[in-house]
Amino acid sequence: MENPLSAPLIFFASIFTNNILLANFLGMCSFLAISREIPSAVGLGLAVTFVMTCTTALNYLVYHYLLVPFQLVHFRFIAFIVVIAAFVQLVEMVIDRYSPRLYVVLGVFLPLITVNCAILGVCLFMVIRQYNFVQSVAYGFGGGLGWLLAIVALAGIREKLKKAPIPKALEGPGISLIVAGLMALSFMAFSGMISMG
Repeated sequence: MENPLSAPLIFFASIFTNNILLANFLGMCSFLAISREIPSAVGLGLAVTFVMTCTTALNYLVYHYLLVPFQLVHFRFIAFIVVIAAFVQLVEMVIDRYSPRLYVVLGVFLPLITVNCAILGVCLFMVIRQYNFVQSVAYGFGGGLGWLLAIVALAGIREKLKKAPIPKALEGPGISLIVAGLMALSFMAFSGMISMG
């Protein structure tokens, strides 16, 4: 049975009320590591958005036109990871070719998009919630934009905090985790507005 939510509603909800990062806590590693400066946060956020949107669409096709007809749905984790890994390699080559500075800034975290659990999580939620193709693409694109919004917001706050008088014990990861927790609380306040299915 198909999910009754409209694609625009799923798109909106995946950005604000059911943010994959701040409501489901998926993709936290790179969120905390690359949010020191806004330019690198924007670069990684755009890369994650692009990969998440495209791999959600590709994995929808793989699941419904390959795995389901041949009764191989128990291989969905492996199939989804292979699609994501191959697509990330393509994105890595494109960024290396056209933006070497961003490639250096992202460093090891660019290949780690492959294991960004937010991307795999969106693909699995797409199957669990029984979205159709348009709903899946809207969910993937909205999930990516929600991830981008969260990492850019954290990067902006961390840049402001560099000039703030923070107790020595909270400098670095301590204050970053506190800020991320407060951001998650603010996003969680809207989590019950739209049920994603």
